Amino acid sequence: MNEEPTVKRWTAKRKAAVVTDIFKGKTTVAEVARQHNLAVSEEDSWIDEAQRNMGNGFWTRPGISGSSTRPSYGGPGRHWARPTCRSAR
Repeated sequence: MNEEPTVKRWTAKRKAAVVTDIFKGKTTVAEVARQHNLAVSEEDSWIDEAQRNMGNGFWTRPGISGSSTRPSYGGPGRHWARPTCRSAR
């Protein structure tokens, strides 16, 4: 069996790759949990977070594909980004 190196730090990019593979049906939550010694509930929280934020990728960005009715946040080049808020769980 091909042993993958142990991931010591789960960056947003690594989490996104795992969640994308789960969404595409390339793997399951149980398989990832077993491979990386993770709790299924932890992966479920990644999936929930991805689903909550998924719509952000579909918003129109000014100057790229038309005008946006969304308010502007951030500095130059960041007109499409909205601030995030972490809530205590």
